[in-house]
Amino acid sequence: MSASDKFENAAEDLAGKAKEATGKVTDNEELEAEGRADQAKADLKKAGENVKDAVSE
Repeated sequence: MSASDKFENAAEDLAGKAKEATGKVTDNEELEAEGRADQAKADLKKAGENVKDAVSE
């Protein structure tokens, strides 16, 4: 996994956490769910990159 991929995944995860927290504070369930979805998407990308790394070794 390249450093830029790691950075992008971390940024997407952090943005998702921020959305989820904002949704909780503002009682906006849609924004909260969107934040959780963004985090899940970042986790899937990270897992995919880890598989690529394992195969290439």
